Amino acid sequence: MRLTSFTLIALLSASTPALAQDFFESFGRFVEDALPRPAQGGGQSGPVRPTPPSVAQPVAPTVPTPAVERPDADAAVEEAEEPPLPRPRPEEAVPEPAAPPVAEEPEPVAVEAEPERIYQTACPALLDGSVMGEMLEPIAEGICGERSPLSITAVRVNGREIGFSAPVTTNCEMAGALADWVGEVDAYAAAALESPVATLDTGTSMMCRNRNGGDEGFVSEHGFANAVDVIGVSLADGRRISVEADWQKATSLEGKLLRQAHGAACGRFTTVLGPEANAEHADHLHLDLGCHGQTCTARICE
Repeated sequence: MRLTSFTLIALLSASTPALAQDFFESFGRFVEDALPRPAQGGGQSGPVRPTPPSVAQPVAPTVPTPAVERPDADAAVEEAEEPPLPRPRPEEAVPEPAAPPVAEEPEPVAVEAEPERIYQTACPALLDGSVMGEMLEPIAEGICGERSPLSITAVRVNGREIGFSAPVTTNCEMAGALADWVGEVDAYAAAALESPVATLDTGTSMMCRNRNGGDEGFVSEHGFANAVDVIGVSLADGRRISVEADWQKATSLEGKLLRQAHGAACGRFTTVLGPEANAEHADHLHLDLGCHGQTCTARICE
C-alpha cells in the first residue's frame, strides 16, 4: 500500500499527538531556513515568505467508557425514603415544666348564722313581777313538753318576795296561779301563826311520767309543765311546817295552816291531791291545771 505524506501525518497525529507536534515544529524550522532572508535596509526583496498552514490539532480517539453497573432504581428510591438515622444522643434529663402558680383563695369570711326563731308566748305573771324567774327554751321529750316553759325561783306577794327551796319549771298559767295561792297562804300564816311565810318548800315540777308513777295509764300533768308538788312552808320565825309531819295534827296551828292551804288551792287549781287522796301523796300537795270534763271546768279536790 502506498502512503502519502499527508496520510503519514494523519496517522502520527492520531496515534502520537506529541510526536506529531515535534514533527511540525521541525518542519517549520526547515522551511524557514530554506527560504531566502530579506535584504538589510528596509523593504522586502525576493519572494514573500509563506505562512505555514495551520495544522489541525489531532483529535484523541474516543475510548468507549465501560458500562457502570447502576444500583437498582427501586433500591435507590427506598434508600432515599429512609435516610440514615442520626447517631443516638445521650439521654438528657428534660426538666419538667414548672406548675403555674396557684392563686391563693381568700379565707372565707365567717358569717354568723341567724339564730333560729323560737315561737313562744310571753307570760303576764313574769311581766308584772308576780313571779321571779326566766323563760326557758321549748321542752320536747316524746309526748311530753311545753313550748313556753318558765323557771320560777320566787313569787312577789303581799309586798314581799317569797323564795322557793328549789326552782320550779312550769307553764305560765301555773306560775300565775301559784303566786296567787302563795299570797293567800302567807296572809293566813301571818294572821294565825303570827309569822309570814319565808320560803315555799317545793318538790317535783316538770317530769315526763305517768300519773302516780305507774307503768301504764295517762301521762301526768307534770309531763306538760302543768303541775307542782308542795312539801310544806318555812315561816319567817324559823318554824318549818311539812305535809308529812303536820297534816295529821288537824287541830294544831300547823295542821290548820296545811288544811287552809289545801282548801285555798282547790279554788285556784283544777286538781288538788293531798294525804287523804292516796298513799302516793302522803308527803305533799299535788297542784295542777289539768282539764277535767268535756268543758275543762270540773275540779278534783282530795
